[in-house]
Amino acid sequence: MERLKGTCFIICGALAREILALKERHGWPVDVVAVPATFHMIPARIAPAVEQRIVDLRDRYERLIVVYGDCGTGGALDTMLDRLGVERIAGPHCYEWYGGSLFQQLLDEEPGTYFVTDFMVRQFRTLILKSMGLDRFPHLKDDYFGNYKRLVYLVQKPDPALAEQAKAAASYLGLPLEIRATGYNFLEARLLEMVQSPGARL
Repeated sequence: MERLKGTCFIICGALAREILALKERHGWPVDVVAVPATFHMIPARIAPAVEQRIVDLRDRYERLIVVYGDCGTGGALDTMLDRLGVERIAGPHCYEWYGGSLFQQLLDEEPGTYFVTDFMVRQFRTLILKSMGLDRFPHLKDDYFGNYKRLVYLVQKPDPALAEQAKAAASYLGLPLEIRATGYNFLEARLLEMVQSPGARL
């Protein structure tokens, strides 16, 4: 019988750069398999897609770790993971992972805050304009964003080019921009705790 490999991360595609950077930083001998980031636009697809990855991979690895928040699944992701006995990183979404306590502080300060990450800034045209249909129906912008009061960019890796893109996105949305450098924050800390937990094997 073929020996099982160690650990595989099943991740949201929006986290790919960050997870690969953390894998290199800490020397984790893990494999990484992604679910398309665009599924965030249709959250009902997330849990079935993650489950399919688990079904495909669980006979090949000793341990699977899902790097996903609930991300709009309404609890469906955790219900499925509990049923299959697969663990996931703690936290509701990547804004909380990156922002840490700052995320809730900013939200309490201004509930009408629209958050973006490095990935969202980089993919703004595809993820926001195209997926929401704003490239075809620009008049919908006010329907989608009219109640927001500011745009907060949570920065994982400082990049002047991304900062300029964030400014352009804020200008398009008609929102004031705030830039907060967060690094990988809880994403890194919680994954470190998981992979270094007693009895864990990589």
